[in-house]
Amino acid sequence: MGKRPTEAQRGRTRSAYPRYVAGKLAGAVVSLFAVLVTSFFLFRLIPGDPVKFMTGGRPVSAEQLAVYKEEFGLDLPMWEQFTDYCVKALSGDLGTSYQFHAPVVDKITEALPNTLLLTGTAFVLYTALGVFLGTRSAWRHGGLGDRLNTGLALTLYSIPSFWLGLLLIIVLSVGVDPIPGLFPTGGMESGREEGFAHVLDVAHHLVLPVVTLVAVEYGQTLLVTRSALLDEMGSDYLTTARAKGLRDDLVRRRHAVPNALLPTVTLVFVNLGRTVAGVILVETVFSWPGLGGLFYQALSVPDLPLVQGLFFVFAAAVILMNTLADLLYPMLDPRVGR
Repeated sequence: MGKRPTEAQRGRTRSAYPRYVAGKLAGAVVSLFAVLVTSFFLFRLIPGDPVKFMTGGRPVSAEQLAVYKEEFGLDLPMWEQFTDYCVKALSGDLGTSYQFHAPVVDKITEALPNTLLLTGTAFVLYTALGVFLGTRSAWRHGGLGDRLNTGLALTLYSIPSFWLGLLLIIVLSVGVDPIPGLFPTGGMESGREEGFAHVLDVAHHLVLPVVTLVAVEYGQTLLVTRSALLDEMGSDYLTTARAKGLRDDLVRRRHAVPNALLPTVTLVFVNLGRTVAGVILVETVFSWPGLGGLFYQALSVPDLPLVQGLFFVFAAAVILMNTLADLLYPMLDPRVGR
């Protein structure tokens, strides 16, 4: 009874899809290049001498100053620095960190698994929670449960993640009578555990940052799912299905929900990229040793190569997830990309 594409629609989609893909990929490449240009010039507007940051403000001789500038290419004209940066970036070399004296790619690779653990866990939970509550709200549209769900989702969605994180630390880490401190105030591990006890220790440290991300992110998925399902439930083909004697709950589960989840599927990819890019504040608040905490640390120096590299990674994650969402949607709905 669902709205299935006709053979003609499938044929037109198959013939037009390669052009659609080519256009989206070309747009992604242009966007990545724009990010590369922006990351180079934007952070050079930060006031101060990079060499002073590298030396920690210590007095250095003119010879040492010249060595530092030559080592990091700071003695070259700006246009040559930009060209060199682009060429190296295309080969996977994002420069050398000022403060760590290590390749930027190595520092990013080192912190990336921690960010993926945090964002991946939160992503699965807030997506499942948003879809479940959004579906339940649509089925009980206008009822008390619907009003409570949507009201709470809108409230939490509007709260800054860092503020909510600090509040959770005060209440659940430091403790407020009569609530004792139940969770660590920050970090990823205590450093004293091994084996399965270490896994539990990491999970214990993971609770509050995950709860923070889930609380501020699930609302969007809930509202999109609810809105799409409400639109779908008023469709003519569902009325026809009910008229033919199908039970209402069967009509909803088998026909309305799968079609209504199409916008949610694309939102899932967009949210994943946005969560990776937006985790900076949460990781900073909870001292989580991921890309967000590394970005804050690099920006406070400032460590220009590391800031540039992390900015590019965050932006690339958003562009990649948006592109995947654009490429997936025509497969689910043949009306797109024809």
